[in-house]
Amino acid sequence: MSIPNLLSLARLLSVPFVIWLLLSHLFTAAFWVFVAAGLTDAIDGYVAKRFNSRTVLGGYLDPVADKVMLVGVYLTLGYLGHIPIWLAILVVFRDLLIVGGVVLLHTATEPIGSVRPTPVSKLNTVVQIALIAFVLARLGLGIDDLGVGEALIYLTGATTLVSGLDYLTKFGRRVARSEGGN
Repeated sequence: MSIPNLLSLARLLSVPFVIWLLLSHLFTAAFWVFVAAGLTDAIDGYVAKRFNSRTVLGGYLDPVADKVMLVGVYLTLGYLGHIPIWLAILVVFRDLLIVGGVVLLHTATEPIGSVRPTPVSKLNTVVQIALIAFVLARLGLGIDDLGVGEALIYLTGATTLVSGLDYLTKFGRRVARSEGGN
């Protein structure tokens, strides 16, 4: 097991702890664990690229850890009423759409590793993380909102919707191409 894979696994295993912290209203601790998880994501990517230690397992484990963290925190913050429930549902639905599309593509046409994040998906992930970090900082560190929270909520909703539609379009084209070739 490589260092990047261990970091991804640690991030994945931290998800239940973050959810427990949130449900226990220990928002300061949840903020810092979320920040630490983000740092492990950056470090594992850097180490994997810099030291050429990318693995097949890491290609699956890293995005799974990211998705599980985001989905878990969005559902929990939605449940607690700290973000709108419609946004939590939209984020989860988009991720289910992506996972379903990847499985469909794998079954019908292509290996799972051939699906790469799109630019709008990368932007969406950054915005989703920014919203979580902001909400946790507001709750745990007492950061003033100043309207930033509402702006991030709508920006997250918009980028999530656009990203989901982008993936849906790309998946549809790939499936159509594969069926046209049969």
